Amino acid sequence: MNELFLSGHVIDLVIGVLLVEVLVVRVWLGRHSALPGPTLLAGLGLLFAWRFAQAGWAWGYVAFALTAAGAAHGWDLWRQWRTR
Repeated sequence: MNELFLSGHVIDLVIGVLLVEVLVVRVWLGRHSALPGPTLLAGLGLLFAWRFAQAGWAWGYVAFALTAAGAAHGWDLWRQWRTR
């Protein structure tokens, strides 16, 4: 278990589970169901930033993933604010 966390593969596992969850929800609820897209994108952005940083990638990749996560989070906040 220690190796799973130290290698960073646990992040890959979480990303995979998240993507499978999206597919299952789409199939289960149908194509026209409301999927929490911005929330999922923000989470994926953070996971990718963590993975890039953990793997020692250049800072630009980490910054891009964090920017994408922040933009998705802003989009999600805007959507929620607009419906109130």
